[in-house]
Amino acid sequence: MDNDDVIDTLNDLIETCKDGAYGFRTSAEHVKSPELRVTFTDRARTCDEGAAELQQLVAQFGGKPDTGGSATGAMHRGWVAARGALTGYTDLAMLEECERGEDAAVARYRKALETNLPPEVKTVVERQFQGVKRNHDLIRDLRNRMKATQ
Repeated sequence: MDNDDVIDTLNDLIETCKDGAYGFRTSAEHVKSPELRVTFTDRARTCDEGAAELQQLVAQFGGKPDTGGSATGAMHRGWVAARGALTGYTDLAMLEECERGEDAAVARYRKALETNLPPEVKTVVERQFQGVKRNHDLIRDLRNRMKATQ
């Protein structure tokens, strides 16, 4: 894999992190539960940290790091806003949308790990992938717990 391919892959993951941070931050603004607000805010922070780490790698490989989210992420945020306007920004709806976003993040990290990344990059991407999976599982478990009480 040449440097341009590595940079492209990393920039895709930066977009994923930025999408996640924005999605979690927006969801935190709409939930009623203080526990969920703290969880979403914390998850947004870890997404921002992941993006910053990837941006440093892009620079090390001589590229220009992406600073924003993806078009897909923007469409997802639009869907969240539309759904919220139609059904109300319930805590369950926000959990469901965050889980949907984390499904996409897991898929994008898996795709990146299927490429021939340099070992030092693969190590970082694999570690972040484990964090993305933990985020997904946490949100899924919170959603399941909330569904069970309704």
